[in-house]
Amino acid sequence: MSARFDTILKGGTIVNHDGVHQRDVGLAEGRIAALGTLDPAAAGEVIDCTGLHVLPGVIDPHVHLREPGAEHKENLASGSLSAVMGGVTAFFEMPNTKPETTTEEALADKVARATASAYCDFAFYVGATRENTDELGRLERLPGCCGVKVFMGASTGDLLIEDDAGVEAVLRTTARRVSFHSEDEYRLNARKSLQRPGDPSSHSDWRDVEAAVLGTERLVRLARMTGKRIHVLHVTTAPEMLFLSQHRDVATIEVTPQHLTLTLPDAYEVLGTKAQMNPPLRDRTQMEGLWLGLSQGAADTLGSDHAPHTLEEKAKSYPSSPSGMPGVQTLVPVMLDHVNAGRLTLERFVDLTAHGPQRVYGIANKGRLALGYDADITVVDLKRRRTITDDWIQSRCGWTPFVGRTVTGWPVGTIIRGQRVMWEGELLAAGGLGRPVRFQEALQPS
Repeated sequence: MSARFDTILKGGTIVNHDGVHQRDVGLAEGRIAALGTLDPAAAGEVIDCTGLHVLPGVIDPHVHLREPGAEHKENLASGSLSAVMGGVTAFFEMPNTKPETTTEEALADKVARATASAYCDFAFYVGATRENTDELGRLERLPGCCGVKVFMGASTGDLLIEDDAGVEAVLRTTARRVSFHSEDEYRLNARKSLQRPGDPSSHSDWRDVEAAVLGTERLVRLARMTGKRIHVLHVTTAPEMLFLSQHRDVATIEVTPQHLTLTLPDAYEVLGTKAQMNPPLRDRTQMEGLWLGLSQGAADTLGSDHAPHTLEEKAKSYPSSPSGMPGVQTLVPVMLDHVNAGRLTLERFVDLTAHGPQRVYGIANKGRLALGYDADITVVDLKRRRTITDDWIQSRCGWTPFVGRTVTGWPVGTIIRGQRVMWEGELLAAGGLGRPVRFQEALQPS
């Protein structure tokens, strides 16, 4: 008989919107073609997934891949390679490159670069500035754009809109949900003297809980004033989680593996400046508040905030040391370890990494294991126990804050639009496979 499917994933346990079931998955022409008990004779290729879990492709909606402008520490090829080796099938990349992604030309340049070199699918944020505010409503609908990003508190790069009038203008000119780095720049400036030279732990004293809370409260007030939707990135505090849970009609929430896993003072004692990031790591009380909100359904997406710097750069004395740490390759194993520890269910992990991004960003044809959707699949072994090492990391930076951590749960395979890109740690495809993610609010004429 002629093949009905290009590939069948046979004997695995799938996790999707209708629960956890042992089912085969048939793939044809890059899409999900069938779920159920499928005849292996009906496929050109059969992949044995016995004992494995088959998940919708993990989407990392928060990475910094440094191209163009800082390719010595990462580029689109190396960052996307790190992604697929960790089970990630698509990434959304931030605008604080050099030049910044603030124009149609800069966005098109990134899309072209990624189309030529990326190992997985991709989209890019357009950064909001005072100069491009009037153009954002047009820019957010361009191919390859996942939305607008606003820095209310200064971070790596020069993008910053810290005042209410500036943020209000951005919200009024945009139609899609806008993503925010929410720290109060006025409080950060007032507290800058709290930085202690040579002591990276003072980073968390300077950029304190109140700076995050003030920024988020202002942001929600502006969202209500304008009747617009906001997505608050890398939420780090218990008060923010509680406050945002009371404003779910306008606000959605991102959390990161770092803030769910690394706490003060241990992180700075062990990692030093490697633990420095924006917003900073918090103490265990704040982390427990994040987990409580997550358990109550408050968090919507999980982003790695992958922000690599070289070891030489991170070795600089604080505060000359840059903020940020790699994370796209470790997102899946670190969070699966939390699944095995009982901190969240596998279904909730899938919600945060597939269903949630689809809802928040309005992704077209991704985020589910369902008939007609893109065949983006992350295959994991929940029982596999491994120790995370620096030499496993494919990012150009070559290190991870989770080095030496033994985890239970590991990515086995990364399948993108029906093509196996990684299987059992082996790279099976070349760069240039990736294509722009499409969005329901910005579909282009066909």
